[in-house]
Amino acid sequence: MLLIYSLKTTQRITYIFKHICTRILGIEVGFTHIIEEFIAHSGPKLSYGKKPLGNELFLQSTDLLSQQGFEDFDISVKDWDETKCFFSVGQASALPFDIFSASFYLLSRFEEYLPHVKDKKGRFLASESIAFKEGFLQKPVVDIWAYKFKDLLKITFPKIDFPRKRMNIHTLVNANQPFAYQNKGMLRSISGMIKDLSELKFKSILRRLGVIFTIKNDPFNTFEWLINTLNTCQSKTTVFFLIGESVNFEEGINSQRKVYKLLLKNVADYQQIGLVISKESLSNLDLLKQEKEQIEAITNRKLVCSMNDEYVVSLPNNYRNLIEIEVENDFTMVYENKIGFRASTCTPFLFYDLDYEIVTPLLINPIAMTTAGFKNLIDTKNIEKMSALKESVNLVNGTFSMVFYNKDFDEQIKNSYWRNVLTNLLLNE
Repeated sequence: MLLIYSLKTTQRITYIFKHICTRILGIEVGFTHIIEEFIAHSGPKLSYGKKPLGNELFLQSTDLLSQQGFEDFDISVKDWDETKCFFSVGQASALPFDIFSASFYLLSRFEEYLPHVKDKKGRFLASESIAFKEGFLQKPVVDIWAYKFKDLLKITFPKIDFPRKRMNIHTLVNANQPFAYQNKGMLRSISGMIKDLSELKFKSILRRLGVIFTIKNDPFNTFEWLINTLNTCQSKTTVFFLIGESVNFEEGINSQRKVYKLLLKNVADYQQIGLVISKESLSNLDLLKQEKEQIEAITNRKLVCSMNDEYVVSLPNNYRNLIEIEVENDFTMVYENKIGFRASTCTPFLFYDLDYEIVTPLLINPIAMTTAGFKNLIDTKNIEKMSALKESVNLVNGTFSMVFYNKDFDEQIKNSYWRNVLTNLLLNE
């Protein structure tokens, strides 16, 4: 056990030390504010504060972890080895910056509580983040810092036993639109056809008619291929379905239809099922409870995973609602149209409620990218970008997650581009 001495052990201190030391590095930590207990401890130990007690391993703190609430900070980002850092400290510290305050700032999504510009859907923009502005969005810097801290601990305490870890891959499939044309009902089909006609999409009209008259297969119904492909690998997969109303009427489907329920049951027999929380239920707890109960009734399984429709996150209310209905895992920590790590980590972390200053049981699962972040499939650098992100996760033994859509695997999309990406990039570990 690594013993941490601080003048006052706050919720923020215990939260971030446990995340870095236990969740990322795999070692247990203890805390004390009693000097005699710290001196008497014969195992690995360090002090965290403004001044060292003596000749112990000392890491200087800034004020963030001793405060409550949130206020804007004047943050200066500097180069450190091959990475970036902020919250610089004095030379007496064993590290040149307060990695615990910096990590807490990023994981708590501190900047998303502060005044910021939102997009048309009400989402926090990647361009507003410190990671984007300072050029480290595509690096899981919290994990990189943790491994540098690990190197320091190994030098100072050679007998510390760190468990061996390896990278995990968690494939995510957003099936908020399971069918393009099938089982839409007459009103949605007519509305969709009128829209296609107004946009001169004659191929879509012919394709729709082919599906309606069962001459062709629905292009978005790729679940059989997905199940057969994903069942051949060891990595974890979660498929998310929408129960509430879609944002776009034409794209929606009646979740009470028998064919939709059969689809969910079939997929649930092979893969974990999650809920895409509709935009309307994000601010309506009663409606959210109904959606949870409906998907549990269909799959006959407890719902443990969810993602918000269109990746809208309004902190802290959305996450508090998930805690209220006892959802264990959120998969919304991603920028839909930008690749990179929104919380600058590739290790799942517990949601810290800055308003109440408490550690919650909700596990936030960071995602590296969605396929929507790649507009031009012809760009040969796309595979390089995806491979680079995967390798950055591999170097720190984190979890690599990427969101696909079932419609990505339509065989007509650029000669099955995303099918090849899934099989070659994610499944060939």
